[in-house]
Amino acid sequence: QVLLVESGGGVVQAGGSLRLSCAASGLTFSRYAMGWFRQAPGKEREFVGAITWSGGNIYYRDSVKGRFTISRDNAKNTVYLQMNTLKPEDTAVYYCAATNWLTASTRLVEDSVYQYWGQGTQVTISS
Repeated sequence: QVLLVESGGGVVQAGGSLRLSCAASGLTFSRYAMGWFRQAPGKEREFVGAITWSGGNIYYRDSVKGRFTISRDNAKNTVYLQMNTLKPEDTAVYYCAATNWLTASTRLVEDSVYQYWGQGTQVTISS
């Protein structure tokens, strides 16, 4: 059974930082590209960023470039999302996802290419 478990969410003031973690089990983590998505109330789920299995390719949505950083530790089966200079518009439930259908592709921005999803962690940014 594949499990992706996010943690690290919470409430922070605008300008603050949070680090999300996603621990994976039940799969060969080093063979999977990992993505982060978010969904705000009343809005569709949107791509945040993705990292290939080796970490050699990383993708971000434009609005988080320069503020968010994705990394992974294949020895710990964990992917991270470091979020700095947070804004109220970053408020959402954040999900991690895994896929081994693609190794490196701009299609990693599409939620349909991911096979497994976590349950999400709430991030709330107060102004």
